[in-house]
Amino acid sequence: MTERDASPCLSLVFAPGQRPDRAAIAALAAAQVGAGNLAIGDVAFSISHDAADEGWLELLTNGLTFDCRGISPAPPEPLPAAGTPIGMTANPGGETLVLTPGPHLRHSAGLLPILRVLVGLGARLAQLPGVLAVVWSPAGSWVEPATFMRTVHAWLGGGAFPALVLTGLEQQANGAMVTRGLDLLAGQELRFEPDRRLSPAAMARIAVRLVHQVVLTGPIETEMDLVGPAGEALLAVPVRQGSEVRVLVRATGPGG
Repeated sequence: MTERDASPCLSLVFAPGQRPDRAAIAALAAAQVGAGNLAIGDVAFSISHDAADEGWLELLTNGLTFDCRGISPAPPEPLPAAGTPIGMTANPGGETLVLTPGPHLRHSAGLLPILRVLVGLGARLAQLPGVLAVVWSPAGSWVEPATFMRTVHAWLGGGAFPALVLTGLEQQANGAMVTRGLDLLAGQELRFEPDRRLSPAAMARIAVRLVHQVVLTGPIETEMDLVGPAGEALLAVPVRQGSEVRVLVRATGPGG
């Protein structure tokens, strides 16, 4: 696997024949500048390096550069691996354009300031015609474009971290639920051990709350008491040198 392959990437899956060319992306950039007033959470950008004949452009926004690969008429990038559809019933097929941090940012993609710009730029490109899905590789999430734009704009406008879009929650064979993609941001994932006292829906609600907390305040490094959505007494325990946090239902409440 190359360094580029390993880098977190945001993929936009377009309907066949509708991938944008250099002119379409330049027009999108110019339209923002001409409007002179962006919506809350929207991102302005410009083309800082033109290699359209090779199928890619370097896009500049907020002083940071990102590679945009797979533009027409060059061949598309490979379709992302199948993942969890969000706001859709299935992963659509199509032609892929990929957005990745520039070479100088590749080892910093998990830093919140860079992630905010990357997903903001992705939300802007998702306004192009023909986008069927936006895929965030660390979480394996395939997101319906309007859902992606709405949740990202809300976050960039001061709202909650979009945990259901930028992290995933997968059920393992034994019934445990494990987050996916939080490791990029905090160096750890959450694991909910199977327990009949805690429904999958409750696990998901707790996971969203904990992901938001970890993103804002940093990794969970010591045991922590929690209260579930229905008043469940929970315990979060860092294990595996802090790379995983197990969330368990207490037999009794704290001190009980």
